[in-house]
Amino acid sequence: MALSEVVWIALLGTVSGLMIGCIGIGGVILVPALVFLVGIPIQIAIPAAMFAYIVSGVVAMVVYARNKSIAWPMATWLCLGGTPAAFAGAWAVSIFDSRLLAGCLGLLTFLSGINSLRRQNIADVDANAETKVSNAVLLIIGLVTGFLSSLTGTGGPLVLVPILITMRLAILTSVGLSQVFQLPVALAATAGNIVYGKLDLTLGAVLAASLSGGSWYGAKLAHSVPRGILRGIVSATLVLIGASILGNVGWHLMK
Repeated sequence: MALSEVVWIALLGTVSGLMIGCIGIGGVILVPALVFLVGIPIQIAIPAAMFAYIVSGVVAMVVYARNKSIAWPMATWLCLGGTPAAFAGAWAVSIFDSRLLAGCLGLLTFLSGINSLRRQNIADVDANAETKVSNAVLLIIGLVTGFLSSLTGTGGPLVLVPILITMRLAILTSVGLSQVFQLPVALAATAGNIVYGKLDLTLGAVLAASLSGGSWYGAKLAHSVPRGILRGIVSATLVLIGASILGNVGWHLMK
């Protein structure tokens, strides 16, 4: 791997990590960037990225935990549902039409962002009592999110954050939970990739280091930005990503 390529990969990892740490969404841009901008085969890019998410996820989780922004009881139930579902999703990859899955994911992301941008939803939810969600509902959300995250290869936050903010959870709570939740998904995917021998440890190490640096700073930034602004950034990002996914699916359907 040439030095210029390492620098370029590290830059992409840092930008993606910054988004992950700050708004919980950013991993979705990493694999496409590695494939289309760097020229790394997608079969190599996805396993390396999933491996890197383990390290960067721990870094961001520590920052959120220190700022008391993680609801650990909720995280426990989400992970209990998400961990086995992530394995099931990895097994089911070959069964479902990837375009259908991508379309559903894009629609969910886009509509969640639109819903959150509505003026009544951007009201300062953080100032009110935290929304109560039953353990059973959290378990189901974990199951669905873990399955979809593994099935689509997007990691946990992209699927989980839209669901949580639609349920009107505080924005920092939603992002903090996504930092914890991404760990079992990434671990499950990495375990499978190790078994099948598709993990490029050199690429994974470069991504892990750059993602971790970006995630650390992004998590710090998230706790200094006013909640209303942070929520607006998350919502707008969801709309843009959702529209991009839907546009990509439409393009492939017309080809």
